Amino acid sequence: MLDLKIEQRVNIKFLVKLKKTATESFRMLSEVYGEECLCRAHVFEWYKRFSSGREDVEADDRPGRLQQMKTLKKSNKLFGKIVD
Repeated sequence: MLDLKIEQRVNIKFLVKLKKTATESFRMLSEVYGEECLCRAHVFEWYKRFSSGREDVEADDRPGRLQQMKTLKKSNKLFGKIVD
């Protein structure tokens, strides 16, 4: 099954092609996904991207350190305390 965020992006892309507005799209997504809906700002941002011709529903790579590295460092610190 698709990740919930990606699933919603696919739906936003579909709604753009149906010529729905960003506001209509957000209302529809909120009705379907409820508490799990993307926030309004993200729906509008993805709406803008798809309206501009974007086809890819995957998020862009973000610069900076990977989250996994932070988690690994925390795990190593914790493990070090347990071993000592």
